[in-house]
Amino acid sequence: MTSANIVQKLWNYCNVLRDDGMSYGDYVEQLTYLLFLKMSDERTKAPYNKPSAVPAGCDWPSLIKKDGDELFVHYRHLLDQLGKEKGLLGLIFNKSQNKFQDPAKLRRLLVDLIGKENWSVMSADVKGDAYEGLLEKNAQDTKSGAGQYFTPRPLIQAMVDVVRPKPGETICDPACGTGGFLLAAHEYIIAHNPNMTKEEKRALKDTTFSGWELVQNTARLCAMNLMLHGIGNNLSAPEWQAGGGKLPLTVADSLAADPGDRFEIVLTNPPFGKKSSTTIVGEDGKASKETEIVEREDFWATTSNKQLNFVQHVKTLLAQHGRCGIVVPDNVLFEGGAGETVRRKLLHDCDVHTLLRLPTGLFYAQGVKANVLFFDKKPASETPWTKKLWIYDLRTNIHFTLKTNPLKRADLDEFVKNYNPTNRQDRTPSFSLDNQAGRWRAYDYDEIINRDKASLDIFWLKDESLEDSDNLPDPGIIAAEIIEDLQAALEQFKEIAEDLEGAE
Repeated sequence: MTSANIVQKLWNYCNVLRDDGMSYGDYVEQLTYLLFLKMSDERTKAPYNKPSAVPAGCDWPSLIKKDGDELFVHYRHLLDQLGKEKGLLGLIFNKSQNKFQDPAKLRRLLVDLIGKENWSVMSADVKGDAYEGLLEKNAQDTKSGAGQYFTPRPLIQAMVDVVRPKPGETICDPACGTGGFLLAAHEYIIAHNPNMTKEEKRALKDTTFSGWELVQNTARLCAMNLMLHGIGNNLSAPEWQAGGGKLPLTVADSLAADPGDRFEIVLTNPPFGKKSSTTIVGEDGKASKETEIVEREDFWATTSNKQLNFVQHVKTLLAQHGRCGIVVPDNVLFEGGAGETVRRKLLHDCDVHTLLRLPTGLFYAQGVKANVLFFDKKPASETPWTKKLWIYDLRTNIHFTLKTNPLKRADLDEFVKNYNPTNRQDRTPSFSLDNQAGRWRAYDYDEIINRDKASLDIFWLKDESLEDSDNLPDPGIIAAEIIEDLQAALEQFKEIAEDLEGAE
């Protein structure tokens, strides 16, 4: 069975459960628990014959023996018990709850949909792609908010294609969501290195990848996603029974502290949303917002701007000469104060070599205009490491929508070609006096550093819709872009209001 068939089969059943009030996110979560139990049971049988990672009485065989109310009681007990375990079991089942309303529907999912497949004999590609397909469908449900954890896969693939990870390199995503960047890097290394040694294959599985995710439910989906793709320790390995084993994923606020580890590559799309804040309820019962300002000795500037803090955090995470691709909103490119401090230090201390300006209509979380910043960490130097910043404008006169005209990997082919990942020092601009429609051009360090606030918000192409009404995009695209602009403005007003409340 193909991954597309599996996704369709599982997703069709979700539509049945929605009548009972189960959301897409709840459904994918319940599937995660049951898939884990089924696969763990499969690994105890021939040809694997591995000891079970799941305690007896809380495993798959104990579940499928039950029916009706007895099944419901046992399922709730099982989730509660496994949530108290350590290691991988704790990560998958922590705070897990039964979201089914009807025992018969749970029984059908167990027996007819999950129970009829042998998931362990499927290739990692098939079952991994099937799970990815479910996560993408979940992200498309804008009401659930799951889209904020899902970066468009064509963008991830292009970022990985230009960063070109190699066997033996360590790769990190400090805001990993459901694991898209880690999986794409894994896939790239396998595809481009068919003759890896046993040691390289083992390292790729066990020590290459590290991710941090703040939200427990998202971390659960990420852990399952990585496991289905063959990343991380085997789910039936004995060390899980003892609660040990190294997980490729940490459930924590990655901005809270420097973890001490350094990585050759960081690829990430930190969560959208500018400010970090906590709601405090006083003795009088009134709620107030308290802005969280991250103070760290390794940071260049102290700020509550989450995006600027992630840029500084990524700089810390990189090993010397490490490579980074990070998605940032426009405010990181032009904001004054801490923003200017961070940009000037980044341009001086790192080789900030490439900026990709992204169009609207890419992200499920609307209201943010974003870019991808590529830079390399360098040793201490009196002279700036950035010599030229190359910019590719994929935004001006380009329009995408999530449904009718989604971004495809082919839409980024020209950027990848111009980036010239095989020899980044040999680049040719497409912009010139003779070709002013060229989307690829370079700016010298002195040009950038002398701009107001050292702004990187640079554009040169004419907006054709302003020049000629015949060039207006489709009305649906115009409407979507207006909505994005209004949502972005609303977010900014909210932040201003919260700041004013905090100042009172």
